[in-house]
Amino acid sequence: MEQERIFDTDRLIPTYFKLALPVVFSMVITLIYNLADTYFIARTNDTMLVAGVSLCAPLFTVLMAIGNIYGQGGSSLISRLLGSGDCDSAARVSAFCFWFSLLTGVVIAVPMLLLRRPMLQLLGASAETFRHAESYYLVIVGGAPLVILSFIHSNLMRSEGMSALSMAGTVAGSLLNIVLDPIFITTFGWGAKGAALATVLGYTMTDLLCLLFVLKKSAVLSVKRKQARVFGPEWRQIFSVGFTAALTNIASSVCIVLMNQFLLPYGDEKIAALGIVLKITMIVQLILVGFSFGGVPLFGFLFGAKETEKLKRLLRFCTLFLCGLALVESLAVFLPAAPLMHVFLDDAAIVADGAVMLRWQVSGMVFCAIVLLYTCLFQASGKSVRALLMSLSRQGVLFVAVFGILTGIAGYRGFLAAQPVADAFSAVLALALYRTAYRE
Repeated sequence: MEQERIFDTDRLIPTYFKLALPVVFSMVITLIYNLADTYFIARTNDTMLVAGVSLCAPLFTVLMAIGNIYGQGGSSLISRLLGSGDCDSAARVSAFCFWFSLLTGVVIAVPMLLLRRPMLQLLGASAETFRHAESYYLVIVGGAPLVILSFIHSNLMRSEGMSALSMAGTVAGSLLNIVLDPIFITTFGWGAKGAALATVLGYTMTDLLCLLFVLKKSAVLSVKRKQARVFGPEWRQIFSVGFTAALTNIASSVCIVLMNQFLLPYGDEKIAALGIVLKITMIVQLILVGFSFGGVPLFGFLFGAKETEKLKRLLRFCTLFLCGLALVESLAVFLPAAPLMHVFLDDAAIVADGAVMLRWQVSGMVFCAIVLLYTCLFQASGKSVRALLMSLSRQGVLFVAVFGILTGIAGYRGFLAAQPVADAFSAVLALALYRTAYRE
């Protein structure tokens, strides 16, 4: 296969946006789906239902992390294989990721179903919330293979340049979920079970559409079982990059728990404010994530093809573009922080606390853009150790260290400053790792 059939590397910037914009749009739709899901559950006015479903949120973190092992790990390797012209190996890797992600889903679902009571107790289910949490848990865990699979082809298709079709599959699944939520939750009265079923059916829609696109449109990707094999070096590259991507999701959740625990003595109002702040900053971050991950297939392709100068030129553009975008987004949130908080709640105290938190959170977004971009670059080029270090920096070990030091010195003010300071240190680390990795 000629390289031009996959990516037009002579028009780097248009090619980058052709790949990135569908990813950004998918991120936005996913965010809307998450907000809509929460909205329809909350409309029941059943506090125990809302709490029961909320307790199962870590399930998605785990399933997403497993999906990213094969999805991001596989797409990183496939991009480099296509860049070097090895289409046969790319087909083998794609088939391996497809079938082994399904197998992994089954392997983890069976013990989780058998151990549902201790698992739900571990998640924090009480006597009042257990019934709702169990209803939601059983459906989600039963559909675990389908949920995990949705992260596979949506990532692998982008490595072949099919970002628009990947977006179509993701958007279709999210829209189906949004449509089914009010029907299953309210009209049919299925409550937590209905919410979970709508979610699993949405992911199933994504699976089916992406599989159809692969079978009909892909010239490289495969789902043939006889091709589902990888060799030692390929295995290590998939899992080294994939585990790094998975660790990012888990570390982020741990950091949120850490912040909530710190705020406990300050009252529930500050915890509520932080929850809203994180939802608003998520909007900013998802756009940056979309533009960062959108370039991964092109980064990997250029690296595999040894197009060093083009890779450097693209990276310079992406760095300037993402930093500029982060600055604009930050100002758009920083200036109207209080009105944005007021959209979610009318409580004056929470709005005031949240406005301060929100301004601090977005003040480091330019550094966050650098961290995201270079983490994606390391993943795309197979620099798994450096990608791991980045995954453990901004919302990992470095954040925990900065958080501990600043809160120990300045208390609540240290809490406010921890994220932007960790962002700044992480950006410096990213640039230092880049210089050592690509000095030659």
